Amino acid sequence: MQKFFLAVMVTFLLLPFSNSYGFSEKGQDCSKCHTLSKDEALSLLKELDPNLKVLEVRTLPVQSLWEVSLEGPRGKGVVYLDFSKKYLISGQIIALKEKRNLTQERSEELNRIVLTKDDVSKIPVDDALVMGDKDAKHKVIVFDDPE
Repeated sequence: MQKFFLAVMVTFLLLPFSNSYGFSEKGQDCSKCHTLSKDEALSLLKELDPNLKVLEVRTLPVQSLWEVSLEGPRGKGVVYLDFSKKYLISGQIIALKEKRNLTQERSEELNRIVLTKDDVSKIPVDDALVMGDKDAKHKVIVFDDPE
C-alpha cells in the first residue's frame, strides 16, 4: 500500500514538470490547427449584441488568441477570443518590450477616416450639432473634445 501511495505522490509532484501545457514549447504553431471564420465568430458573439458585424478575424502574436474586429451601433472595436472559443477578452493588449498598445493601434486603424481635399462626405455627422442652413453651399466642420 505504501508503494502505491508513494507512486501516486511522485506522479502528482512531477506532473507540473511534464509537457502538458500545449505545443508552444516544442515550436509548433497552434494557429495551424485552430481556425475561426468571420461567420463562426459572428455566431459566437451575436448573443451579446445582435447588431454586431464581424469585419475581420486574425491571429495575434499572443499565442492562443484571435483578434476579432467588430462594428456595432457605437462604432468599430476589437475583442479577443481564445482558441477554445469559450472565452471573450475585452481590454487592452500591450506589448511590454516595445511599449505599444496593440489594441489601441488596431482600434485607431479601424476607425481612421481617410479624406481627400474635396471629400467630406465620409465624416460621420449623424450626431452633429448643425448651426445655420444644413443645405448651405459651403460648410464648416468643427471637431471638439467635450472634456
